Amino acid sequence: MRMVSIASGSSGNCIYIGSDHTHLLVDAGISNKRIEQGLNDIGIKGSELDGVLITHEHSDHVKGLGVLARKHGVPIYSTKETLEEIRAMKSLGDYPEELLCPVVHDADFFIGDLEIKPFKISHDAANPVAYRVQEGKKSVAVATDMGNYSQYTIDRLQGLDAILLESNHDVKMLEAGPYPYYLKKRILGEYGHLSNDNAGRLLSCVLHDNLKHIFLGHLSKENNYEELAYETVKLEIAESDTPYHSSDFPITVAKRDAVSEIVTI
Repeated sequence: MRMVSIASGSSGNCIYIGSDHTHLLVDAGISNKRIEQGLNDIGIKGSELDGVLITHEHSDHVKGLGVLARKHGVPIYSTKETLEEIRAMKSLGDYPEELLCPVVHDADFFIGDLEIKPFKISHDAANPVAYRVQEGKKSVAVATDMGNYSQYTIDRLQGLDAILLESNHDVKMLEAGPYPYYLKKRILGEYGHLSNDNAGRLLSCVLHDNLKHIFLGHLSKENNYEELAYETVKLEIAESDTPYHSSDFPITVAKRDAVSEIVTI
């Protein structure tokens, strides 16, 4: 099983998760050209994709979806409400609507040999979900665009081999930054985005001996930077009640414009 971030950030998100036989994307929020270049970098063709798991309908998660669907006929999976929003987006152009496959949070399903476990997240979208993907006993998750988290979230992120977790903003940078008040309020609200501090707190609840890699993702271009996200998350882990140290785990920041290392499980 492999996990690779093709792009992650407030300007576009696309994550590859695959086995030897099944190839998936979580979100397609960059151009199809960039998606295919990223896939080619890891030895996969767009025509080999078995599905795209869409977390929600915001453009930084669906921008390349129309071209991808038209060119390769890739099935698109998301909640019914999200698919209705996608269907109404003129910017995606025409594509076969039979490619739209509705899913329900907490109702697991298979694509090839990969088991998909969608779960609810708190974000200002129609009916957003995050995804846990399993191959036998191996499991990874992509969890971004969360205004907050609960025990429900923590429970669904237990026992992972790898995770890409949102570390969107530094609260002080956001509060002092150029965004208008309504946008600051949205990002800081319970349906907004996870701060660096909260990312560290959530991670502290899901660390375990067999966690092999942590990606920090969906960083804001205006209200965060890589070193700050990394150091803040490490500090939160150090100050938590967990018996683990941040140095016990590889932690990297997924970049907005570059393919990450390949995490093989």
